[in-house]
Amino acid sequence: MNNFNSTGYNKTLLDWALLALRIFVGIGMLTHGFPKLMMLLSGKIEFMSFFGIGVKTSLILAVLAEVLCSLFVLMGLFTRFTVIPLIVTMLVAVFIVHGNDAFAKQEMALLYLFHYILIFVAGPGSISIDRMINRK
Repeated sequence: MNNFNSTGYNKTLLDWALLALRIFVGIGMLTHGFPKLMMLLSGKIEFMSFFGIGVKTSLILAVLAEVLCSLFVLMGLFTRFTVIPLIVTMLVAVFIVHGNDAFAKQEMALLYLFHYILIFVAGPGSISIDRMINRK
């Protein structure tokens, strides 16, 4: 750490940063997914139909991504696989749900999108269930 301008990185700090990122985006997305889960369970569905698949199916897919996949990302379990539905969900949010809105309305979905892309590229880090499963 003698040179702040170095292009190297500390693996331990990166692993902790990836854990913090996974926890932050996992909990953050759960706050969006939980109300959708409650809507689905209540039967009073007020949601958009995406790609002509129907309102209920669209809501089910959003709940699976925002709740189930977020829990997996939080734990670091099947991480790269489970961020794919979240990336797709955020692309739908940016380009379809908020496609005609100002940037301020698209901003949150874009931030989540780029966090998920980072997690997909970097992986979950060593502090994850994936690491425990794949330990050699």
